[in-house]
Amino acid sequence: MNLELQNMHVSVDGKEVVRGVSLCVPRGSVVALMGPNGSGKSSLVNAILGHPRYTITEGRVLLCGEDITHIPPHQKAKKGIFLSMQNPPTLAGITVSSFLRNAFSALTGCVLSVVPFQKMLEAEMEKLGMDTEMAGRHVNEGFSGGEKKRLEALQLILFKPNFALLDETDAGLDVDALRIVAETIKRVSAQMGILLITHYTRILEYLGPDEVHILQDGVITRSGGKELAEEIEKQGYKIL
Repeated sequence: MNLELQNMHVSVDGKEVVRGVSLCVPRGSVVALMGPNGSGKSSLVNAILGHPRYTITEGRVLLCGEDITHIPPHQKAKKGIFLSMQNPPTLAGITVSSFLRNAFSALTGCVLSVVPFQKMLEAEMEKLGMDTEMAGRHVNEGFSGGEKKRLEALQLILFKPNFALLDETDAGLDVDALRIVAETIKRVSAQMGILLITHYTRILEYLGPDEVHILQDGVITRSGGKELAEEIEKQGYKIL
C-alpha cells in the first residue's frame, strides 16, 4: 500500500511553486521532506489533500494505484489521508471534544455516544501530556503553538489514517513536548505511511526516517537516508 506522487506541479495564485516532484510513501514507513523556507514543501502537501488555493497543474496523486488527484478533500480524508497543517485554523464556538467526536464518526463510521468517546479522548490526551480540560475549549482558540501541535498528534491517534502528511509538527515544541509528540508518531507509524516536513533533525533522531528528500526551489535536489539529514544539519542546504 503506497501513496505515490508522480511528476507533481503545483501553482499558487498563478505562480508555479512545485516543479515536477515524484516520491513514494509506503505504508509503515517514515519519509522526511526537508528544505529551506519557500521551497514548496507546504504547497505540495496542501495540494495533495486538495486545498483550493493550491492547483495541481500536472502530475498525479496515486493511492494504492488509484488516481485520486482531483477528488474532493473530504473523499481523500475518507480514503485515509490526513494532513497536519503548519498553521491549523481556529474554530470559534466549536469545542475540541465536539469537533473530534464528529470527525471521528465521519471518518471511521463508528458513532460513539458522548461518555464512551470522552473517556477514550481523555485517556489519549493524558498520554500526550495534555490537560483534559482542553477538551472543553474551542478548537485552537488561544492555544499556544505547542498545544496546537499536540492536538494535531491527538487527531492522528484517534483517526488512524492510512497516510499522514505532517507539516512541521515539531515547530514550536519544547524538548519534552517534542519527545512526546515524536514518540506518538513513532508508535503509530507502523500502521500508516508518514510524510514528514521539517526544518530540523531533532525529531528525525527520534523517528529514524526510511528516506530523506531535500526540496529546493520546487524540485527535489537530493535524496538519501537519515545520514542526509545529519549532513544538512552540519552544512546547511546546498543546491547541487
